[in-house]
Amino acid sequence: MFFILFIGFSYGDDVAAGKILANQVMHHLSEPIQKFIDDGKLVLGICNGFQALVKAGILPGNGSGRQQPVTITYNDSGKFEDRWVYLAPQTDRCIFIEKGRQIYLPIAHGEGKVVTKDTASLNELKSDGCIAFKYVDLNGKEGDYPINPNGSVDSIAGLTDSTGRVLGLMPHPERHVRPTQHPQWSRLRSKDEADGTTIFTNAVRYIREKF
Repeated sequence: MFFILFIGFSYGDDVAAGKILANQVMHHLSEPIQKFIDDGKLVLGICNGFQALVKAGILPGNGSGRQQPVTITYNDSGKFEDRWVYLAPQTDRCIFIEKGRQIYLPIAHGEGKVVTKDTASLNELKSDGCIAFKYVDLNGKEGDYPINPNGSVDSIAGLTDSTGRVLGLMPHPERHVRPTQHPQWSRLRSKDEADGTTIFTNAVRYIREKF
């Protein structure tokens, strides 16, 4: 019911982060994964998993046989980024996302910069509602580094497909599922649910309702 692609530095990030894994997915798993999605089930790619979903063409999922309109490449800073970031949801369609809820998650990557082939490809992502999350500051405003930690075009932190049942993002929701994982947890004792939990809670709720 729920396929999570969560891998770190697959194949040593040779060629490019997630590229070899993406090739494996395309050549051996593309049909089963597409059927899985068509059957109404869920796919989540985190960090290296997101990179693989994008490079395999599963995200943003604009149709097979087309030139890849999006990729993920080296951070503008030229270094591995390990920090916490704020994310603002950009679509109501994705079932993983709680409408209007800004969340705070950690990142840990050297290649997290989302880029599009051209302006038309970026505009298509926007018009199709494929941008799931953007990097923002505490007040929900976009900005330069370190607010946008890798230089992603349009501050993109995550993408979804046309069904809203596939989500990929560079930040790590699984690293913030307990309040004590927050870097300032001792000052936030009143917070009952960690922000990363919402991604998984929404997925489980959907599965229970549909299956």
